[in-house]
Amino acid sequence: MVKETGFYDTLGVKANATPDELKRAYRKLALKYHPDKNPTEGEKFKQISQAYEVLSDAKKREVYDRGGEKAIKEGGTGGGGSGGNFASPMDIFDLFFGGGGRMHRERKGKNIVHQITVTLEDLYNGATRKLALQKNTICERCEGRGSRKGAGQMCMSCHGTGMQVRMHQLVPGMVQQVSTVCHSCQGQGQRISHKDRCKACTGRKILRQKKILEVHIDKGMRDGQKIVFHGEGDQEPGIEPGDIIIVLDQREHSHFTRKGEDLVMSMELQLVEALCGFKKPVQTLDNRTLLITSHPGELIKPGDTKCILNEGMPMYRRPFEKGRLIIHFSVVFPQANFLSEDKLKMLERYLPEKLDPEQPESMDDDLYIYADLEDCDLDNRKRHNHQYYMDEDDYASAGGVQCQTS
Repeated sequence: MVKETGFYDTLGVKANATPDELKRAYRKLALKYHPDKNPTEGEKFKQISQAYEVLSDAKKREVYDRGGEKAIKEGGTGGGGSGGNFASPMDIFDLFFGGGGRMHRERKGKNIVHQITVTLEDLYNGATRKLALQKNTICERCEGRGSRKGAGQMCMSCHGTGMQVRMHQLVPGMVQQVSTVCHSCQGQGQRISHKDRCKACTGRKILRQKKILEVHIDKGMRDGQKIVFHGEGDQEPGIEPGDIIIVLDQREHSHFTRKGEDLVMSMELQLVEALCGFKKPVQTLDNRTLLITSHPGELIKPGDTKCILNEGMPMYRRPFEKGRLIIHFSVVFPQANFLSEDKLKMLERYLPEKLDPEQPESMDDDLYIYADLEDCDLDNRKRHNHQYYMDEDDYASAGGVQCQTS
């Protein structure tokens, strides 16, 4: 029993969510509220990251379930707490999507993450999508210098570092070192006179250009799988370009549900089909038609599960091997009084005999209290009981007649 569900509510999952469910929830929310996409949702992005940081760690999750957010901030017990020191939301995002941590970002450009929606058919048959995006590229005319060769001069305010360091006194004897972008050169580390600036990029060293990527979706890929285009991120002089990461988001299918390499579907049978056999066509994800067959005598009971081998999802990078097609059966019984009594007697002769050998006809009527079955509406019953107890409470709160004593 968890003490509080705040972190679970932030991710939109139940308190018994599995690690895979937590990953799916974080992936969708992090992409939706990332500052690059929603600059005004920085606090929401931070909350999502903190919730996932705690719940994705088994020890921290145990501490949270036992003592709530207060236990996490206080450090918890059993070595699972972190004293409330949450990691950077961007570090968690980059680690989740394969971009490494803070040190990795300092020597390599930021990764760009895009989510594309795919169908189950795309993941079954494979597909190719074209993705148009805007990215920064180094200006070819000035080769990323921002000016003609040798025209740039080192900024004297920051001495070419692009950053300025200031000391801020917090209390007597305690100072804080604060680094900020140099206002004189806007972080470029050099100053370029207006006449020497590159005409193509106007001294910015980079240009904004359109890039079209071909995204190849291989057979057997999964919901949430990442396709990485290494070095295709934004370019910047002196820094290795980041990656473009494509995340597959599978749209829900109307008939099939994927479970690993298996496909799962439901099939409804009439009682006569369950008893006497049937042939039902099923359209596959590659537009073939399977004739699902149950021969006479092969009884299908309500809730039965059957499977067809090699008709599930293709295995990733082994597309000629497939999982199973799993079918859950339900049986629809006929309406009440669908046969007359004499025909029911005829039908009874063909069905297995009743198990109870003691028939009511052979016993005295006085030994029985006849009880007829009625339709049962549990919801209405609960509402009725609730109203009954409410009325009783109202009666009790009204007070009784009191005798006056002298």
